[in-house]
Order: sequence, then C-alpha cells, then structure tokens
Amino acid sequence: MNYQEQNISANNFEECIKCTICTAYCPVMTVNPDYPGPKMAGPDGERYRLKSPDFYDKALKYCLNCKRCEVSCPSNVKIGDIIQSARIKYDTKPPKLRDHMLAETDVMGNLATAFAPIVNPVLSSGIAKAGLDIIGVDKHRTFPKYASHKFSTYLKKIQPEQKKFQKHIAYFHGCYVNYNNPSLGKDLVKILNAVGYGVLPLSKQKCCGVAKIANRLISRAKHDAEINLKSIREAVDQDMPVLSTSSTCTFTIRDEYPHLLGLENSDVRSDIMLATVFLSRKINEGEIKLVFRNDYKKRISYHTPCHMQKLGWAAYSTGLLKMIPGIEFVPLPSQCCGIAGTYGFKKENYEYSQKIGAELFEAIENEHPDVVATDCETCKWQIEMSTGAKVENPITLIAEALDVEATMLANGLL
Repeated sequence: MNYQEQNISANNFEECIKCTICTAYCPVMTVNPDYPGPKMAGPDGERYRLKSPDFYDKALKYCLNCKRCEVSCPSNVKIGDIIQSARIKYDTKPPKLRDHMLAETDVMGNLATAFAPIVNPVLSSGIAKAGLDIIGVDKHRTFPKYASHKFSTYLKKIQPEQKKFQKHIAYFHGCYVNYNNPSLGKDLVKILNAVGYGVLPLSKQKCCGVAKIANRLISRAKHDAEINLKSIREAVDQDMPVLSTSSTCTFTIRDEYPHLLGLENSDVRSDIMLATVFLSRKINEGEIKLVFRNDYKKRISYHTPCHMQKLGWAAYSTGLLKMIPGIEFVPLPSQCCGIAGTYGFKKENYEYSQKIGAELFEAIENEHPDVVATDCETCKWQIEMSTGAKVENPITLIAEALDVEATMLANGLL
C-alpha cells in the first residue's frame, strides 16, 4: 500500500468545501466553547488523524451525533459518521460503569420490568438520584417508568388472531415500547388491524444498538445488530415490511449499521421504515383508508427529532396528524431538544443539554399545546422533564382519534 492509499478516508471528507455551514447548524457550538465544531472535529480533524492518532481530540465526546451537520452539508459529507468513527477508533479510555448502565437497555429493562412496582419508586427517590449522581448520571434526570409487563409478551399472546389476517408486517418495537410503554405498541396493533394488517414479532430482537454505539460498546452493539439483521431478513423474505415507532431505532438500523458497525444491509434497508411512513404511503397509494372520530379535539404541536430530520420523513408524521379533522396543528421550530439519547443523562453534559433545548422549550411553553407529538422516545423524555408538557408518539394520537369501526368498514373488513 502506497502513502496516498494510506491517507484515503473511508468517509468522503475529501468532498468538504470548507463552507462551515455545518458549524452554523451545530447545536453544541452555541453552548460549549470546548467543542471544536463539526468541521474541525470531522473532515479537518480526519486529515490529521490519518497521519497520527495523536491528533485525536477528546473533545469529540461532546458531539451529539444529531446529524444536523450532515443535513446542512451541501456536499453531502458524512460529518457525523466521521466524528463517531474517530471516537470508536481512537478513544482509548474505557467506558465507565455509568456508560454500561445507560447502554445495556435490554439487561436493565428485563430486570426492571420484573420488579417494576419496586424499581419505579426507588429510581425516582432522592437517595437513588444521589447515588446515580455519584457515578455520573445527573441528579436532575428522571428515568422513564418501567411497565410491569413486556410488550413482547403481549405480542406473542395475540399471535393466533394476528396470523388470521391476510397481510402482515413485522414490528421492531425497540426497548422503549418493550419495557416502558407497551401501550404505544398496542396502539400500532389497533391501527394496523383496523386497516387489515396483522402484526407479527421478529423471530428475535435486541436493542437497536444506538446507546451502545454512543457509549463505545461496539462489540456488543455489533452482536445485537447482527441478530436484528438476521431476523429482519427473515421477515423480508416472507414479504413483510419491518416497521418501527422510533425514529432513532429506524435510523440506526438503516444507516448506522453500515456506516459505523460495518454491517451490510442494502438488501433490506428499503423494507425498514417508520410506521407513519408505511401508513402514509399506503393511504397515498389508495390501499388503505383511515376514518377519524368527529369528537376528537386537540391542539397538537409536533417536534421533529434530529434523526427524523436526517431521514427526511417528518412530513409523513405531520401529514397523518393533519388528517385528523378535529385538531389544531401548531408547528414548532426545527430545534434539537438536547437529550441525544444517553448524552443528556450524563452529569458532564446536563447543562449543555438544557441550553441546547432552551429555545424549543420556550416555544412549547408559549404555544400551550394540549400535547406535543414526536417520533423519538428520548425527545419525549427531555420535553416532559424540561417543560411539563404531555408528549406522545403520533401513532398514539392517531389511535386515540381513530374511529375503528368506520375504518374497518372503509377498508372492507366489515
């Protein structure tokens, strides 16, 4: 290998035109002077790191991996991927106990749901928060409550009736639905059943891996990703699209698996989508119809998660919400909420996290919506903790407003 080949990046940093638009769009740059910014941390820094790992800057840990830099880049440079790949490759400091705890969502979820009546009050107690603060989880943070049963258990229980449908989808429910909010999964089942689709589980499912990637537990993330891709391929081979209700889970499986974990998924990538995208496309194609109640009245604001913006799919979720005749739709500024998954739970990041989201929180408080809709569970937690507003996934609001009998009739099921 010659010298030139040794200095060619796997990412496309060579296409950076040094316009610094990414820096202007970066939410961290405005609140943290220690962060060098996406241009310096990404394509510029990569040039130096290829010459010597000594040029790695530990301040790259302040990157949210929100991908706003990539959305803004006119040259389509994968700036966020360059930064995260550098953290994975060059950061030699081992993850802390805190990082393992935040990242091992399946381990924590299985334990917590088994003892939810005990775990929930303990986690919200002052003593627990003080203890978590010592290991690096900020005392201002409150963990979402755990359900007393897992959604995966419920989905297995209803399989006999779901298999009776002529058409099916496979549901990647993710950790949040499984351990914290099974009702969101039930809302999706309600909607899909009303339009003639049965909901089946993947043969095996693990966490999407986003928390492990963020906390540099790469071997564990890759292990889980390989299991997920195997199950997804099995579903796609049976002509089932794979739906999710989380924008971050969807984005991670579609884009982070190949970019950060080196796992090829081009054969199934187009079959993995958000539930709102699937529903919108089927409606536009004339394959299904949704009929809503006339008595459903709400003032709804929608927050676009950063990964949803990167996917370019916000219009699907907002379009479905706007179909509900009784709602007043109130748009919010396209602003990062600041939580970035486990990032905002860490003590050293809490202040930055809140400053990043301050403009969004103010807009929500000024609009006084009955509910804020968002497709990301951690955005939900951040907005609820920071504003007190009620936050729901668009699927939950659609399920609430849905006239099930009229929808089934419109789809020829009655």
